[in-house]
Amino acid sequence: SFMMTMQDSSQKYDDIKIVLQNWATIVKKYSQPNTKKAVWQMILSFLPYIALWVAMYFSYSYSYLLCMFLAFLNAFFLVRIFIIQHDCGHFSFLKNRKVNNIIGNICSVLSLIPYKYWSKSHSMHHANNGKLEVRDIGDLDFLTVEEYQKLGKFKKFMYRVYRSVPVMFFIIPVYYMFIHNRLPLIKLPSFKDEIRPLMLSNLTIILFYLSVGYLVGFKAFLMVQVPIWIFFGMIAIWFFYVQHQHEETYKAWKSNWEYLLSALKGSTFYDLPKWMHWLTGNIGYHHIHHLNSFIPNYNLAKCHEENLVFHKYVVRMGFFESFKCAMNKLWDEQTQRMITFSEYRKMYKK
Repeated sequence: SFMMTMQDSSQKYDDIKIVLQNWATIVKKYSQPNTKKAVWQMILSFLPYIALWVAMYFSYSYSYLLCMFLAFLNAFFLVRIFIIQHDCGHFSFLKNRKVNNIIGNICSVLSLIPYKYWSKSHSMHHANNGKLEVRDIGDLDFLTVEEYQKLGKFKKFMYRVYRSVPVMFFIIPVYYMFIHNRLPLIKLPSFKDEIRPLMLSNLTIILFYLSVGYLVGFKAFLMVQVPIWIFFGMIAIWFFYVQHQHEETYKAWKSNWEYLLSALKGSTFYDLPKWMHWLTGNIGYHHIHHLNSFIPNYNLAKCHEENLVFHKYVVRMGFFESFKCAMNKLWDEQTQRMITFSEYRKMYKK
């Protein structure tokens, strides 16, 4: 059964590699930035974000429930701002590299995600997505079945806690927003030059929000701003999780890893309604983004829609269907898929 699974998987992957051997040529024309689209995206992201922030400020003392609803909505506009930052880090949002950096740094003050430091770690994610040797930079950690089996009882328990829904989607977003992005936790030599920009980013953020707090009152600032950041972190972690830890994802050791497969199979097409794609900066077209990170977010949908060949091989994930991904806990090398703890017990605990 195991050999049949591997043979079927290999045949399927061979088909993809043959049909899409010219994938680079197909997607290249979509990687041209469009200044008009970029400017409109900034206007339709920053202005609603500011307007909703002001509405939250005036509503929080009247009805905090209404304020929380507006915070949840505003978190999506912060997602849009972050996607602009994300594209600037890939130098894909606008043609001019310096302007990309300026806009990216401005976005980072609102998103709390340090522009230069995060962009470098994110580039490592693109270069290594799906490589089993590289799971600690730009990814949510997971274990293979074999690695999990080798753990002692306490470490197994801690892993189960870490991969639990409350920790993964509620505690980790808070940790990611307020601790992980503030500290130079990546110890690779290539990141030594990024420590200073990270500290400068922290200082800029502190000074900016001290000024905002002074102007509007620190209690009002905390009641309005913190929920936006928390909701934003939860949305960001959820999307990243669904896009890379779905059941039919692609993961391989470096000796067998292939870029095309890591993009098309290791990333999903999160098939959302158009208005949700708009609110999330088209990041649901994640397979296209991983094929070519120089494609700006406003061109991703066009690339997907105009090339039906991508529809055939991508892992399509609907919104309600995606919730089952939350139960994926371990990478099973035998069946080449993410499995739940329930499946693990049935398959491996005799």
